[in-house]
Formats: sequence, structure tokens, C-alpha cells
Amino acid sequence: MRVGVLRGGKSSEYEVSLRTGQTVLKHLPEPYQAKDILIDKSGVWHLDGLPISPAQAARQVDVFWNAMHGEFGEDGQVQRLLEELAMPYTGSESAASALGMNKEAAKQIFRQAGFKVPPGMVVEAASGFDPIETAKLIFQKISPPWVVKPVDRGSSVGLAFARTVGELAQALADASAYSDALLVEHYLRGREATCGVVEGLRGQSTYALPPIEIRKPGANSVWTYEDKYSGATEEICPATFPEAEKKLLEELSVKAHEALGLRHYSRSDFIITPHGIYLLETNSLPGLTTESLLPKALAAIGTSYPDFLDHVIKLAVGKR
Repeated sequence: MRVGVLRGGKSSEYEVSLRTGQTVLKHLPEPYQAKDILIDKSGVWHLDGLPISPAQAARQVDVFWNAMHGEFGEDGQVQRLLEELAMPYTGSESAASALGMNKEAAKQIFRQAGFKVPPGMVVEAASGFDPIETAKLIFQKISPPWVVKPVDRGSSVGLAFARTVGELAQALADASAYSDALLVEHYLRGREATCGVVEGLRGQSTYALPPIEIRKPGANSVWTYEDKYSGATEEICPATFPEAEKKLLEELSVKAHEALGLRHYSRSDFIITPHGIYLLETNSLPGLTTESLLPKALAAIGTSYPDFLDHVIKLAVGKR
């Protein structure tokens, strides 16, 4: 079976996608035949170093592994393209991908499903946007400190922490370089956790992997893009949380995956506070680099990277 590994793309997470794709290519087991399909930053597809159209690429593979992240690759755009080509592919379908990528839309679904989510608001950062006046307005509605992030980006791209109105204004200005819609949330103090799920694993419709406790490096209040991919964070897998908390994290991760209508696998991020467990977001295409969290959780239950790839490919082509 020919597996076209899609990586790169018109995204602020281009480099991470290259690394995820490289790792998938490296671990793809026999008898699969890997096809490295690179999408450059201008959106041109390449196979064997030569430009190729998506339709031409589709004729040379049997299934696509979507190793992309961020805009175009994770927000439903490439998924819609693959659906138009009538090609099987890994990961969530276009509608669920678009919903999961939009942090505010996903939060609305989570609220309706009964999750605790951080209090927050969305601000528009289009032409005429005044970060200082916007920061003053936010101060009247949400108590500090704050976390600022683009509504439609992942991997902590554009994410910042602010304690004062001045810091908030700067964070808004910085984040507006990535998106015209910004999500501002009250910063919740607590222990950070993440928990992945894989459909069809070990006979379960949606199997929850062991939760991972994440300890940020130094005095950083929030994860930065560099933290996530430098190996600087301390990740405890399986987490040392009390059994009741671990079980609840697993249940909430399955519930979040199903609430968004995701497919194949996902990973949800949480903050554990004295007032309960809050869901921060769910990643429909979590990173699969050697530093990424989902492969570490898989290893903790004795599932190898190649076995995971084989399992998900079979889900995509309907053999499971």
C-alpha cells in the first residue's frame, strides 16, 4: 500500500510539520511504501523533488497520512481537498477539523457538553485595532492575569502571558501578527496535564492513553513554541496524579474527542485547579515528532510508533 505523507504547507507550523512527517516516514512499517509529499510555503505540492498537482499525487498513492499542522493542514482545508479527490486520509474530517482548530467555537461546544473551560472573550484585531484601548476594555471584563492566543493557531504560536494592562496590550499587538481574531482568557493556576486518545485501540471504540503531567521550564507561566519543541519541559508519563484524577482526565479526553466529532486520534490539554479540571483545548492533529507527547504516551502502554501508524492507516482505509 502506497502511503503519501503530507508535510509542510502554508502554515506558521511549517517546520514542526516537516519534523512530524519525517518521523512518520522513518517509522512507517513494511509492507507500506512511503511517498514523501512536500507542500512548500507557497502551497505547491512536490513529489520526488518535482512539482505535482494534488490530483496527480492522489493517483500515485492509496492513502494520505496527514502530517501537517496549523492553518491549511489542520483547519479543514486540506481535508476538504482530499475529500474532493475521494481519497482516504488519516486524522479528522474537514468539518470537525475546522471546528477543533477554532478555539472559541470549540469552547462553545465544550461548554454545551458540560466541560469547565477558562473564562474568556474573543477580540477582533483587524484594521483600526487599538491594542491599548482593547486591553483596557478586557480589564473591565476579565480579571488578570491573562493568556492571549490567536483563535486559529496551534503549537502555542502567538501565545503570551500578561499581568498588567500594558503587558496585555503588547501581547495583543504581538498576537495580531498571526490572526485577526484573538482569544483572551483568565490565566488559571494549577497542574498541567495532557491526554491522548486513539480510536479502535485494544478493542475500545475510543481508547484513552495514560495522562501526562507537564512541568514548564523555569518560571515561564505558559508554554512557548520554543518550549514545546526544544525538549526543555519536564514530562512525567504516566503522570503521578491520584488515580481518580487520572481516570477523570481519561474520561474527559474521550468526551472531548467525541464532542468535536474528531476521528482516529487526538490529544486534549487540561489544567487541574483546586476548583476542578478545566479543558484548555483539543488538538485534532497532535505533533508526532520524537519530542511530542502522543508517541510518549503510546510507548508507556507498550505500543510502538510503527504499530500506531499501521493501526491508524487501517482505520483510514476501513480495514479496522
